[in-house]
Amino acid sequence: MRMPVTSLRLFALLLFACASRGQAQPVPAAPAVPGSVAGLWRSIDDNTSKPQALVRITETNGEVSGRIEKLFPGVSDDPNPLCTKCEGARKNQPVIGMVILSGLKRGRDQNAEEFSGGEILDPDNGSTYRALLTLAEGGRKLKVRGYFGVSLFGRTQVWERVE
Repeated sequence: MRMPVTSLRLFALLLFACASRGQAQPVPAAPAVPGSVAGLWRSIDDNTSKPQALVRITETNGEVSGRIEKLFPGVSDDPNPLCTKCEGARKNQPVIGMVILSGLKRGRDQNAEEFSGGEILDPDNGSTYRALLTLAEGGRKLKVRGYFGVSLFGRTQVWERVE
């Protein structure tokens, strides 16, 4: 039995409408280069689990650095904050565009998915900490640990790869 053309169109529209009602789940981005931290990362607040910023991480001559590209401010937050609690050259500079990760290098094994030896800045309090980055879940997540002295005394955030 053949359906008239108008019935087929109606069926197709109905099918499309039903399919688009469900929310599509985003496909996690894969790293451009296996074992690389280079790319765009969404930092997630470890207390609220809400996105804080987009950080662009680059690797040049074996050294990793990260710059804030975008912030996700709360309703009452300044959309273009300055780093008022920072010291030195960063004092009162815009947080957007600020380098917050610097000096990190890949572990001894060049295939290692761990980067250390540098520092991370917390623009909220102006403090810098030693930093440790570890790729997880096939490069889709990044464990970012800031600490004093030894890694035991610090906290870890898990960032999500955007691209």
